[in-house]
Amino acid sequence: MNAPAINRQLSVALSISEDQVDAFSKLYDDGNTVPFIARYRKEQTKGLDDKQLRLLETRLNYLRELEVRRKAILKALTESGKLTVQLNKQIIESRSKTGLEQLYLPYKSKRINKAQVAIDAGLEPLADKLWFQPESDKNRLAKQSICATFSTVETVLIGASQIIIERFSVDINLVDKLKKQLINKANFNVKVVKEKQQEALKFKDYFDYSEPVKRILPHRLLAILRGKNEGFLRLKLDADPGQDKSIKTAYGEVMIATHLGFSLKGLSSTNWRVEVIKKAWKSKLLPMLETQIISTLKEKAYTNAIDLFATNLKDLLMSAPAGRKVVLGLDPGFKSGCKVAIIDKTGRYLSCETLYPHAPQKNWDGAKQQVVSLLKQYNVDLIAIGNGTASRESEAFVNACLSEINADIKTLIVSEAGASVYSASELASHEFPDLDVSIRGAISIARRLQDPLAELVKIDAKAMGVGLYQHDVNQIELSKRLQAVVEDCVNVVGIDLNSASVALLTFIAGLNNTIAQNIVDYREKNGLFHSRSDLKKVPRLGAKAFEQSAGFLRITEAKNPLDNSAVHPESYYLINKMAKQLGVSLSHLLTHTPLLEQLENSELVDKQFGLLSIQAIKEELLKPSRDPRPEFKTVSYAEGINKITDLEVGMKLQGVISNVTNFGAFVDIGVHQDGLVHISQLADKFVADPTQIVKAGQIVSVSVVDVDINRKRIALSMKKSMHGE
Repeated sequence: MNAPAINRQLSVALSISEDQVDAFSKLYDDGNTVPFIARYRKEQTKGLDDKQLRLLETRLNYLRELEVRRKAILKALTESGKLTVQLNKQIIESRSKTGLEQLYLPYKSKRINKAQVAIDAGLEPLADKLWFQPESDKNRLAKQSICATFSTVETVLIGASQIIIERFSVDINLVDKLKKQLINKANFNVKVVKEKQQEALKFKDYFDYSEPVKRILPHRLLAILRGKNEGFLRLKLDADPGQDKSIKTAYGEVMIATHLGFSLKGLSSTNWRVEVIKKAWKSKLLPMLETQIISTLKEKAYTNAIDLFATNLKDLLMSAPAGRKVVLGLDPGFKSGCKVAIIDKTGRYLSCETLYPHAPQKNWDGAKQQVVSLLKQYNVDLIAIGNGTASRESEAFVNACLSEINADIKTLIVSEAGASVYSASELASHEFPDLDVSIRGAISIARRLQDPLAELVKIDAKAMGVGLYQHDVNQIELSKRLQAVVEDCVNVVGIDLNSASVALLTFIAGLNNTIAQNIVDYREKNGLFHSRSDLKKVPRLGAKAFEQSAGFLRITEAKNPLDNSAVHPESYYLINKMAKQLGVSLSHLLTHTPLLEQLENSELVDKQFGLLSIQAIKEELLKPSRDPRPEFKTVSYAEGINKITDLEVGMKLQGVISNVTNFGAFVDIGVHQDGLVHISQLADKFVADPTQIVKAGQIVSVSVVDVDINRKRIALSMKKSMHGE
């Protein structure tokens, strides 16, 4: 497909106009980033939002890569003389990378197959005669074809059969018919490896499991494949589920014969055609199709897993920030103690301590004095406690400290997923070279309460605990998708140019790690930025990088108040036109924004800015620098419910959604083991997609339905009827 054909296909697949696809393709190929296009090129794309544009970007790149691979395969087949008219048509019409590779697979092996060996030995005429003249004396004819490579009648007949079987395997229409039959009729049968039954308890649900291929859900397939890869489960495709064992002819064999124009009824099992078809089905076609079907379903399951991971990551990154508060971060522990760090309102590290209130030291009083001293010295506004080992015990200790001094300070349990990864990272070492890794963890816990987005971008997204089967999926595709999610979140929120870290700046549209470091270095050498135009003085930050990034960077105390908004510098002149139309000064307009409602938008339209862009600018001026993240709320874990053994069926608890899956949502209820709200328990109505009901970071009320201490499984419900509502 050429570029116009690709764009037409995208237009149909995504239900958008070809003009929109063409506009995006041109902007994208000119080096514009998705966040920039989404916010500042609305006119060209006719209002496509960042979600639509990311999908368009992904599909566009996929189809372009597909086209490159298609051309390479066609070239290879042409050069090898294996390209038939039928195969060429199938390759041209293929719409997926997996499908394309499956078409090419029989031809790309450099290894000489058994059929080719037989052909080279001159057995092809014999194979044709035996197949097309089934009444021939096969032994007599085979004896005449004995040669050095095939020295007996038996081996000659096997060689001839391999030639016919190979023809079946490359008969595209036959393979397609068989594949459709298997997808619609076959079952996946799963069994546990008996000698590993005790080790495989986490896969207990699949010890003796069967499900139709067409019904298997993505997460189930991935669980089964993981069990298979770890050597605990055996997976087999049952082509004839429920078939009477007395019937010796498989349905696939019947289909092969029918496709070839004859019936197997009444034919002896010693008939050469029957023997070849049976062998072709059992030893070649069924195994080949089983691999293809699993591969196709696996690719879809991986795509589903990546999509879900991306959704969870976005919800986590867009969690409500506590804002500019002095925070005490506590990384809890027993034997090694609790590491405490204080950060100021801007996230700057101030001080640290190590407390030992728990066993084995049990220095409750000494630890209490340390905490009280820190609270008073730094006027702490919030306390963040990591949700790892000893978190609930540490929460009780901190609350006792607050109660004793009658301090009204909120204490929150914060997910510490990835904190240890950050603590030992090169970035953390550069940021806090003189601090122990455990203190860095406490700082991270405090900062992720203050501003989740600014802190979590420093951590590998795969370490945040919001995905399933993340190590099984295509790592390149996963990394690309998660990178895009982080970029979109950072840019939609915008960041403070004078306080942003290198890690955060790296995700701004148009910037890379080198430019981000140069910005921080320039800031440290020359002081704070006073205007966006100062960015042009930063080494290696050229015109294109400035164009892409400037609108997403904020300067709180800027000389020009527009520099602290999402209005792009390229449209500052338009604001002056607005002020002129209203007959007021620019400063008056910016301090009396309701005047904007009096504007005649049509009079402001020019070559660069149309009505969509003008309306977006007006909305930004009416609510400058608004934060799209939700209002900050806190969860209240039940007192005295600190571990799984404290739970009882029927308990009503509050928790935080830690991960959303296709089959439900995991909830942190403060017992160091997340509970599962199955999809059937998410609401009193049918739920097809859990992400439509819950999202990562959401505070929910749940009821305990079941507790399996041995398997560490907690079943929860969010149904209102379970709460007596």
